[in-house]
Amino acid sequence: MDAFPYSKILVSGADAFDFLQAQLSNDLRLLEERPEILAAWCNPKGRVICILRIRRSDGGYVLLLPAELAEAVLRRLTLFRFRSKVTFEHAPAWPGDLGIEGDTDAWLLGNLWAGRPEVWQAQSEEFTPHMLNLDLLGAVSFDKGCYPGQEIVARTHYRGATKRRTHRFRAARPVSPGDKVSDGERDVGEVLNAIGTDLLAVIPSEKADEALSVAGAGLEHIPLEYA
Repeated sequence: MDAFPYSKILVSGADAFDFLQAQLSNDLRLLEERPEILAAWCNPKGRVICILRIRRSDGGYVLLLPAELAEAVLRRLTLFRFRSKVTFEHAPAWPGDLGIEGDTDAWLLGNLWAGRPEVWQAQSEEFTPHMLNLDLLGAVSFDKGCYPGQEIVARTHYRGATKRRTHRFRAARPVSPGDKVSDGERDVGEVLNAIGTDLLAVIPSEKADEALSVAGAGLEHIPLEYA
């Protein structure tokens, strides 16, 4: 990998906690006992703009996210600042910021194997947190209060209306994000992340163990431990 694919946004100021708490899907108070939490930033329709890894810093918070989304996310966050006493700074991230000690590609593959999704520019605002299994990964708090899209996310959760989920597969040959998953008669889902023949796809859960393919390449379903 030629360039490290993550950036960070540093959030500081007297209102940093209140601002982020009102924007993100997870509860920042968890950082009192954890070094890092996962959270989604959603649009008002409950679709995930980006997935953030969040840590405390001396002056506020560090938001780690894909570099290709960072500038757009920064501009959009600024629009919601209004009179809040909060400042943002975009900075490059390094492997150590995410606890990567070895090869970045191997780290990304490990995340894929573990069922931890990545939302890149092409997937931004396409999926709900439930479709990405973010509720199962502890990235959504259902009792912390409002945030953009919260009503839709909560309704989906409490009504048990999640039919489409992220599932792990291995393909007969390499596939690409955005490729369609077919059951032989019609397209039923989409490849979310792919590294070689390993992939995560968002599909109806009832289809996971059926005969599925991507561009004619058969898929082997590999159940995720947390699911």
